[in-house]
Amino acid sequence: MARKLKDYKTIGIIGGMGPLATCDFFEKIVRMTDASCDSDHIPILIDCNPRIPDRADAILRGGEDPVPEMVKSARRLVREGASVLVMGCNTAYYFYDQVAAELPVPLINMPEETANGALRLGYKKVGLMATDGTVWSGLYNREFEKFGIELLIPSTEGQKSVMEMVYDGIKAGNAGFDPGPFIDVANDFMKRGAEAVILGCTELPIAFNMYNIDIPYLDPAVFAAEAAITMAGGTVRPL
Repeated sequence: MARKLKDYKTIGIIGGMGPLATCDFFEKIVRMTDASCDSDHIPILIDCNPRIPDRADAILRGGEDPVPEMVKSARRLVREGASVLVMGCNTAYYFYDQVAAELPVPLINMPEETANGALRLGYKKVGLMATDGTVWSGLYNREFEKFGIELLIPSTEGQKSVMEMVYDGIKAGNAGFDPGPFIDVANDFMKRGAEAVILGCTELPIAFNMYNIDIPYLDPAVFAAEAAITMAGGTVRPL
């Protein structure tokens, strides 16, 4: 007897920001979908577009606008059948309203999903590790303030260490990168009373796993993946 296929919507990932983080986000959706065989999984389309201009550069230094390329990727995904979209980059959500306004299908809001997740888990104070664009734009602050959750940010020197991990470590594929200063930032949050660290850049969960960093953290990509799976009609299997 033929197995009845589940009636899922197709998820589209606006990726390439960066490519390795896109792979990690795709893997999270697959691992978090409650499926017992191949055909139980949700159809996923990925547009890995590394030509999307640097989001932090656009926010902080007036660099090239990334919105046209992000919209171009999103529309390609919609043309191919995606009906739920998500961006695999935290900083990209600074441009959420501009991108979402150009689309005929829902675009998941990763910072909003993360704040909701932290609220459900009962957190009162968390630290934020993210790119300069995400930190200084207040992207996460706005969402967490809605629920009265205090959000700590690194010192100037600490933020430099986070950026070096993102760009000189993970994005550069530098296996010999020294994680010490980056780990010090996370430890400092704990000393300041944080209950967990928000890994507000999709490269940072890769860093935490690569260096076996044993500090409580919340991964925004996990909350976005949960939302994508649910909106597509699937059931979430916790990691």
